[in-house]
Amino acid sequence: MRKLKLIWDFHGPDSKKIAKHHEIHLKEYIILENLETNITGVEIINDLHSIAFMVVKEEQMKLVRDALKPKRGQVYSESEQNKNT
Repeated sequence: MRKLKLIWDFHGPDSKKIAKHHEIHLKEYIILENLETNITGVEIINDLHSIAFMVVKEEQMKLVRDALKPKRGQVYSESEQNKNT
């Protein structure tokens, strides 16, 4: 089963701080909705751009997308999974 990485972009000098805070809410949502996934994270693209992300099974994507409105998404690869653990 494919996994999808849902991404929220944050821009500006506080982007890292905001992305880290957003990840807290993503983790809360996972618990609230009893999702099987437990993969979330923050990536710093540069000083003015950071992302928060959540990985979901493809079948859960529409539920999460409609509720949390990510900016974009991409297929989550096993190599990415190994990098984040």
